[in-house]
Amino acid sequence: MLSAKITCNSHGQDSSYFLGWEEYEKNPYDEVKNPNGIIQMGLAENQLSFDLLESWLDSNPQPAAFKKHNNQSIFKELALFQDYHGLPAFKNALVKFMSEIRGNTVSFDPNNLVLTAGATSANETLMFCLANPGDAILLPTPYYPGFDRDLKWRTGAEIVPIHCSSLNGFRITKSALEEAYKQAEKQNLKVKGVLVTNPSNPLGTSLSLHELDLLVNFISSKNIHLISDEIYSGTVFSSPSFISIMEVLQNRNLMNTEISKRVHIVYSLSKDLGLPGFRIGAIYSSNELVVASATKMSSFGLVSSQTQYLLSEILSDKRFTNTYLSENRRRLRERHEMMVKGLQKSGIRCLQSNAGLFCWVDMRHLLSSNTFEGEMELWKKIVYEVGLNISPGSSCHCSEPGWFRVCFANMSEETLVLAMQRVTSFVEAMVKKNNQSRHQQLLKRNSRRSKSLPKWVFELSFHQREIATDER
Repeated sequence: MLSAKITCNSHGQDSSYFLGWEEYEKNPYDEVKNPNGIIQMGLAENQLSFDLLESWLDSNPQPAAFKKHNNQSIFKELALFQDYHGLPAFKNALVKFMSEIRGNTVSFDPNNLVLTAGATSANETLMFCLANPGDAILLPTPYYPGFDRDLKWRTGAEIVPIHCSSLNGFRITKSALEEAYKQAEKQNLKVKGVLVTNPSNPLGTSLSLHELDLLVNFISSKNIHLISDEIYSGTVFSSPSFISIMEVLQNRNLMNTEISKRVHIVYSLSKDLGLPGFRIGAIYSSNELVVASATKMSSFGLVSSQTQYLLSEILSDKRFTNTYLSENRRRLRERHEMMVKGLQKSGIRCLQSNAGLFCWVDMRHLLSSNTFEGEMELWKKIVYEVGLNISPGSSCHCSEPGWFRVCFANMSEETLVLAMQRVTSFVEAMVKKNNQSRHQQLLKRNSRRSKSLPKWVFELSFHQREIATDER
């Protein structure tokens, strides 16, 4: 007999978010080998500044070879057992990098940092620390589809959505927070906290100071926790600037208070530095019990010492990190503008955004019906006919059909141009088809109307045409 846990169906693997990936993997686009294949626009990966990292490695070959600057090998030292608390040099470099991203307005204590194998592991670890099976976490919609897996699958925690609306740009409101809390109570769920992504995945917007203040006030009044997933903090490419929850706590003189001990940050180098394969994640918390528990749990998802050493060398080079962050933001801004303009040519608009590796795209006017069935119908056409894998809003638990997350930073400029050409051709074909359909419907309607007219109308019409002919 196997464990009953393996039958748990809360992984979310049947979501259209993951199904789109499966279709892409069956028929991936390649400029030479498969030019008609599916272009991957469902992957939030940053490849725009990879050359900067490669250039640093070319100029600094010792760290990648696990050698010190005097060419002395430290391979054996790194290959042998290391404490799963993490290498002090890497933790120190990481917290300084986190401060640099925030304009050095706040500082981080490396003793409050727990290393994890990516942000996925960090979020799940926090769930184990904060919630019991059956407890609830509130999440603003739309939210990253992977949270259904990360937060629920093994922990047994539940997600209750905070429904946000396009009417105010999907911003978090006090009424939406309160309504979600009431819904959890109606379901007999104990709310343990709120989780937000800042900047938002999939919206590509950073939280405003007003929203952050609302969240702090809310968790204070309810005596619950706040998790701020800030893995996209270094991708803010235009105003407004990024505001970390740490800045809010500091400015409100809440550091080292009971409220601050219920605020936790998740961070990663997957998005800001474009290194998802390195599996570098972190939990930052001033709650000693959370740090102690998460550190013990991190033994099930350690970051290799070799990876920590290499990245400590990269992040300690402040000249490089400063150049990288500035240039990466510039490239993201240009690529974002390129996609927005490309979609605008097709009559498709995007939510105004300032961060992230994607756009939140409004295709409501292309739906055959204002329903999630209509959304799925459109999504399948885009995947199979247009050859683009994008993520439908329903996979992100958006309460309004017709929105899609479209990624732009994981491909070459030439591939993005092709993707926009495919969109334009698709929309033009849809418009032409709809116009023909409306014209045929009009003809049928006129034909039915003519057949229903009495005979004397036609006789009168014929008589009037004869008179008109005589007059000419």
